[in-house]
Amino acid sequence: MPIYTHGHHETVLRSHRSRTAENSAAYLLPHLRSGLSLLDVGCGPGTITEDLARLVAPGRVTAIEPTPEALSVAKRSVKTGDIRFETADVHDLPYANESFDIVHVHQVLQHVHDPIRALREMRRVTVAGGIVAARDADYAAMTWYPELPALDEWLSVYRRTARHNGGEPDAGRRLLSWARDAGFTDVTATASVWCYATAEERQWWSGMWADRVVESALAGQAVSYGYATRADLARMSAAWREWGQAEDGWFAILHGEILARP
Repeated sequence: MPIYTHGHHETVLRSHRSRTAENSAAYLLPHLRSGLSLLDVGCGPGTITEDLARLVAPGRVTAIEPTPEALSVAKRSVKTGDIRFETADVHDLPYANESFDIVHVHQVLQHVHDPIRALREMRRVTVAGGIVAARDADYAAMTWYPELPALDEWLSVYRRTARHNGGEPDAGRRLLSWARDAGFTDVTATASVWCYATAEERQWWSGMWADRVVESALAGQAVSYGYATRADLARMSAAWREWGQAEDGWFAILHGEILARP
């Protein structure tokens, strides 16, 4: 198992709990309807899962994470009783062939050690005519203004750390290729962005990362791998707060998306 770069610190969950089906899975929503069965791979705190469950109700919804620790985050957060939570490895899913109408995976393939095998497994458990829906950020494509050198350093340290942990931080641009290598021949590839540009958005996004870069699992990993010192991380944290105070501050995250049919 690769090391999960972000970990489950409060600063990470602060970001993950902001995710909804509308802001994170809009490309999938037109294809959902009542009664469909759905597997949510890497459900995190379950905010997207809950939204998807409402859209396919009374369809069966299963949410998985690779470890009990990760799954406990969702179990504590999710309010609905209509979601089944299970520990499972996406590289070797414990489900029969053609078990689900929809398999959804958000910001997960960038962290797994073999995304092609993961997609192959998701393809296997999806019914003929069903959909595997994947969305991942592309860190190298992140862009912002004002251009602060310490934020360039932050991005470099993050990408090096993520790759050291066995992941691929620039996953968004690779989803189509990975899906084709996994055996999908019917793939629709799109892209969308998160953009933080209002005063409120800047305050939230910058504050979250200012804390996260010094307190989350990423901080300890970057230091232990020799990619940054604690002083370096403190400088990056200060740059995040400086960016958040800029009246013309703007930050955009590009995401790759695929709808792949077996």
